[in-house]
Amino acid sequence: MPAIDRYEPGTFCWAELSTTDPAAALQYYKALFGWTTNDIPMGDAGVYSILQLNGRDVGGAGGMQPGQAEAGIPPNWASYISVDNADEATEKARQLGATVLAGPFDVMDAGRASYLLDPVGAAVALWQGKNTPGAGVVGEPGAFCWNELQSPDGEKARQFYTALFGWTAKVSPEYTEWHAGKAARGGMRETKDTPPHWLVYFATDDVDATVRKSESARGTTIMPPMDIPNVGRFAVLRDPQGAYFALFKP
Repeated sequence: MPAIDRYEPGTFCWAELSTTDPAAALQYYKALFGWTTNDIPMGDAGVYSILQLNGRDVGGAGGMQPGQAEAGIPPNWASYISVDNADEATEKARQLGATVLAGPFDVMDAGRASYLLDPVGAAVALWQGKNTPGAGVVGEPGAFCWNELQSPDGEKARQFYTALFGWTAKVSPEYTEWHAGKAARGGMRETKDTPPHWLVYFATDDVDATVRKSESARGTTIMPPMDIPNVGRFAVLRDPQGAYFALFKP
């Protein structure tokens, strides 16, 4: 797949791990996906690691910031969505009922970001790319390939995301797909079993083999490998520090 140098607004463009033990977490994910890292010192904020696959960026990872654990925020994978203007999109999100957690702020010369809680309580990030539009590769084994909202209030979530990003919602009894034109942007599963959150899926050539690698590296299998008829095979895992993510093979 060719390298990506631009994202249309409303497209998932970056995945970012915040964790309590970056060194141990990176050892785990390198064993699963073969990632290498480009580590950037961030002063008092520690080190931010650009995760790479064959020299192309797939996402980022860093330590959780002071106060996050005290606020009850567990290790997590954040989903970033591309926007043309972070300030305007953030203000629009606020007017639509979102809570602005941080930003908008500049991330050096890479871009401009903000962090939100949607009206149902799921965290999501907005990204206005400048020198860094987002991940250089998606959809290939070892890169993120899908983002799925877990929400207890599907109707409120649909109202918010369609208004904010111009998505349309393709609704079935079991699932909602977010679309922009003919392009699928992500999905939503309505559930009251877990707190609201966006789940990041990573592509793999072999779901079962990657699950075995995870278990041997002290990861936890939350949902074992299973098939979705005519779609693919997936599993849901939790890394040793507690961040949830999913695997998928079309």
